[in-house]
Amino acid sequence: MHITVAVELANKKIIGVFGGTFDPVHLAHLRLAEEIKQEFLLEELRLVPSADPPHRATPDATAGQRLAMLKLALKGNQSLKVDDREIKRSGPSFTIDTLREIRKEVPNKPLALIMGIDVFVQLPTWHEWEKIFNLAHIIVAERAGYGAIPLVDRALEPLKSHVIKRLNINRFKLQENLSGNIFVYKFTALAISSTMIRNNMAQNKSLKYLIPETVWKYIEREGLYKH
Repeated sequence: MHITVAVELANKKIIGVFGGTFDPVHLAHLRLAEEIKQEFLLEELRLVPSADPPHRATPDATAGQRLAMLKLALKGNQSLKVDDREIKRSGPSFTIDTLREIRKEVPNKPLALIMGIDVFVQLPTWHEWEKIFNLAHIIVAERAGYGAIPLVDRALEPLKSHVIKRLNINRFKLQENLSGNIFVYKFTALAISSTMIRNNMAQNKSLKYLIPETVWKYIEREGLYKH
């Protein structure tokens, strides 16, 4: 690729969208967000806490508490931002609604929806899932060393057809188009999960080096995850 073209593409503004319950947010969430922001040349990456996740059990912490923890974790980081629109919106937290709202706000910027591979293969169970490709690209995050099975072999129909059509290894394609491509990113494997954090709290185990200190202090102060 010519250097001038590469620079022009690198300067094109891209918005990343990373949703989840964040119950609670932990260092693996933050590391993944930071890596993808850097590797895909995103202008910013928005972490969107879900108020009423339609495909998961009700979170242990309230929407307000999860939002507060996320704000504490991202304080001082100018490129990772909290987007609280799903917390403010009533009803189930459908991703398609969030993407439609963001697309109206930034009609000329590429959007990149970030999700883990375990979530991606369940995409056909989502509300209006096929319309997501009209609004955003999808970056599928896979732990490095997770396995050698190609994404197309993990996806069942009708998702497999989209993978065959849309999978791209050229990351500059994310900048050339506003939506429609699928990318796979192998990220640094940190064996941390929100379930682990909650279990550690219930068993009075240390959370040190698993979550930001500000979030740990908030959990202690609020008495979260003790049951």
